[in-house]
Amino acid sequence: MSLEELPTTTTTADVGVTEEGLDYDALESLLSDLVVGRESHVNAESFVVRPDGVAAALDRLKNRAGFDHLSCVTAQEYEDRFESIYHLKKYADPTHEVNLVVPTGLENPHSQSGNAVFRTADWHEREAYDLVGIEYDEHPDLRRILLPETWQGHPLRLDYDVEQPQIVALREHANPLQEDHRGDDADTMFVNIGPHHPATHGVLHLKTTLDGEQVADVDPDIGYLHRCEEQMCQQSTYRHQIMPYPDRWDYISAGILNEWAYARAAEDLADLEVPEYAQIIRTMSAELCRIASHMLAVGTFALDVYGDFTAIFMYATRDREVVQNILEDLTGQRLMFNYLRLGGVCWDLPEPREEFFEKTRDFLDGLPAKLEEYHDLVTGNEIFQLRCVNTGVLEPDVAKSYGVTGPVARGSGIDYDLRRDDPYGYYPELDWDVVVEDGCDNYSRVLVRLKEVEESAKIIEQCLDLLEDWPEADREIQSNVPRTLKPDNDREIYRAVEAAKGELGIYIRSDGTDTPARFKIRSPCFSNLQALPEMSEGEYIPDMIASLGSLDIVLGEVDR
Repeated sequence: MSLEELPTTTTTADVGVTEEGLDYDALESLLSDLVVGRESHVNAESFVVRPDGVAAALDRLKNRAGFDHLSCVTAQEYEDRFESIYHLKKYADPTHEVNLVVPTGLENPHSQSGNAVFRTADWHEREAYDLVGIEYDEHPDLRRILLPETWQGHPLRLDYDVEQPQIVALREHANPLQEDHRGDDADTMFVNIGPHHPATHGVLHLKTTLDGEQVADVDPDIGYLHRCEEQMCQQSTYRHQIMPYPDRWDYISAGILNEWAYARAAEDLADLEVPEYAQIIRTMSAELCRIASHMLAVGTFALDVYGDFTAIFMYATRDREVVQNILEDLTGQRLMFNYLRLGGVCWDLPEPREEFFEKTRDFLDGLPAKLEEYHDLVTGNEIFQLRCVNTGVLEPDVAKSYGVTGPVARGSGIDYDLRRDDPYGYYPELDWDVVVEDGCDNYSRVLVRLKEVEESAKIIEQCLDLLEDWPEADREIQSNVPRTLKPDNDREIYRAVEAAKGELGIYIRSDGTDTPARFKIRSPCFSNLQALPEMSEGEYIPDMIASLGSLDIVLGEVDR
């Protein structure tokens, strides 16, 4: 089924929107014949639809109700069925949420693909097929995405035997390097980029087809680093064992942002409160992580564009190290912080507090001059502009279809930031702005990150003012959380935060025990990387490398 075959009738006002919020009864009427049941998840109402009605249901919700952001697809197995969940939001208002639940039988599970409506579904459904074994009819390229094609079985199935041998046929051992050959009328060439190459930002294999000197097609091949983070979280307790894992997803200084994604989901799932004082510390430390992440993103991007070990990378590393020192003072760690706790943070600011405040303020005071250096060396550089302006173009509608978020989306003119649009932490009480650029190119994405560093500095400074003046008797860092946390059986939630690279979301289903029945990570890098072919087609190889760098991916989060 193609997009052209689906109805695209729109109304002047989104169906189901009222002054009080969403009218889920109106949405159910919109889906009418497709709905076979209804569920209540913690974050939103969910409609159970027929396996053959997925595309039609998604189309109605997108084009008539305004749900233009398919943020995540979760697949799981129950004792009596398989299930896919399509988590839908709106870019204009992510607090408007709805889920589509698609059950299918245990024998030969099939479900219609949502790819005809949302390109986001392509990779998400491939991952569901790979790990859970649900087949998605009418999917354009249904094959494994994390595991080798020769893999036997689906690791997230309840009957999967972890000790079974993986048998690889002899034909799979054939030499992949075939002799060069040219067709009579062909003017194309196949080029492997990676998986082991500095410009791929990790173990990423780009299968690239060139037409002359221009990129005709790119197929990003991931899975070389898959570490089973979701499975490990499903085997760990909510209260004590899961929190160290998020630091290892986006390990580029963004650990506290990752920890907050899990904390927000689990706290809402278990109805836990977080003291106001702890919220301020979380907000401050998260923005320090954002600055450190953006610094490395700009520095490595300069390496990709200029092609040598430039002063820009050294400058960025220098400034990132200052932030790392501050975070080490706060958390005791330089990278894997493990600082947040459900209900608050691990401990208060380091003593003497005055030294911590002075050290942090010194960094903030020197930041404007350093950012001016970056603009002189990077955004104001003629070579950089020639390489980045009007390359890697990603139009807003295409970006939304792929579920792109973070600086990549804001660089395409999409005014979407969960800190403001789906408020959490102490962000609603602070004065700061969302940075948006409408260039839609590699240059705009770098500009967004540099300007976001300024906004993060504003947030941190306001947090420092509040923390300095906070009465000592009211410095509550954790709420009263049960020693053993057991959320009620069969509660489901999807919650997300604005991480350094975009929307980092967590889906959790509880089963009444102290470990999750299902734990799914919505990685911003995973969806952002999926848009690379759209950005690269028709451009040159160096432009494609710049486009990849502008996405600021980390493979530990792509593969999870």
